[in-house]
Amino acid sequence: MAVSLLSHDVSDLCIGKPPLKSLPASATVAEAICALKSPTTAEAYISIVSGGNKAAAIVGKVCMVDVLCYLCSSEHISSPVAALEKPVSVLLPKDPARGGIRRIDFNSSISEAIDVMIDGGNHSLIVPIRRKREGSYCFLTEEDLLRFFLNSIFLFSSIASLSVASLGLVRAALSVCCREPALSALALIRSALDDHAAVAVVTDDAKLVGEISPSTLSACDETVAAAIAALSAGELMAYIDCCSGGVLMESVMDAVKTRLREKGMLGMIRLIEEETISSLQSSSTSSSSDDEESEAVSKRRRPRRTKSGSYSTRMGRRSEEAIVCHPESSLVAVMVQALAHRVSYVWVVDDEYGLVGVVTFPDLLRVFREEVSKA
Repeated sequence: MAVSLLSHDVSDLCIGKPPLKSLPASATVAEAICALKSPTTAEAYISIVSGGNKAAAIVGKVCMVDVLCYLCSSEHISSPVAALEKPVSVLLPKDPARGGIRRIDFNSSISEAIDVMIDGGNHSLIVPIRRKREGSYCFLTEEDLLRFFLNSIFLFSSIASLSVASLGLVRAALSVCCREPALSALALIRSALDDHAAVAVVTDDAKLVGEISPSTLSACDETVAAAIAALSAGELMAYIDCCSGGVLMESVMDAVKTRLREKGMLGMIRLIEEETISSLQSSSTSSSSDDEESEAVSKRRRPRRTKSGSYSTRMGRRSEEAIVCHPESSLVAVMVQALAHRVSYVWVVDDEYGLVGVVTFPDLLRVFREEVSKA
């Protein structure tokens, strides 16, 4: 029965999904930011195409976290404004094996999709949308597949009640001490984005106090790069919550500017100055009328709206309210937690809230594929 379940077409899981927004690889980073922040962009990612709108031309995908890591890199942290005028292709991974884009046909089986995701390390796949114009595509994600399995969990009764520890699903977690500079966690944030996970923020004795999540960062705007450069990991959690929640007090921004001055990061101060951002955004909307341009700039100066994948703000949850389980928690309980809170991972803690590890979507998918292969 479980084997026949995987013969369904992936198109069944793509019903109602929004089409991807695309940008040519020659577009600037600033234009990518505007596209990501546009109210018409339904996903946290936009696809990058080498030309035209054919699936074969899709060369990668980018999100706001890619922009933040790029602006905070050692190469650009001193002059982030100038970096915004570089082509968006600089945000794509130099290693084709990391973060690559894979396409599957809409009539591919769910089994094929799982194999491509697990064996190829792809957390989402490009799927043509049926009954849409040619060149219209959507993302099929691990979350889509796990929701599908949860709806048929009765077919997997042999493993559903087993603990995540006994199934070998608890892996080492990426973590940073809350007192450490947020900038020191930049490589971890990048890795978390690639692994579809997050960075745990812990105390000196490894107690979990919160997280820095790429999903939540994707609900912010490019000025968060300044906060990453200026604040500690613990302070960044609070800052992100302010941004993604739509409330960012002037005093908070002033505190960030003060830290940046102390560090000599004047380029980051320029990034968050309203005049600079307005100028960059005005140039990217030069085809609009003056009134439309003014309104667009005004909207973009506010904290960015929540994307569908930005679970923290969707669920009204703050960064310190990380979703946790215990090593003895069952497979189905962890799945329900993750899917209910729109997270692709669940932190594993002990009775003292000490960080034990993390359970991620890719590992959950492996368990189901292995179980089907035994049938």
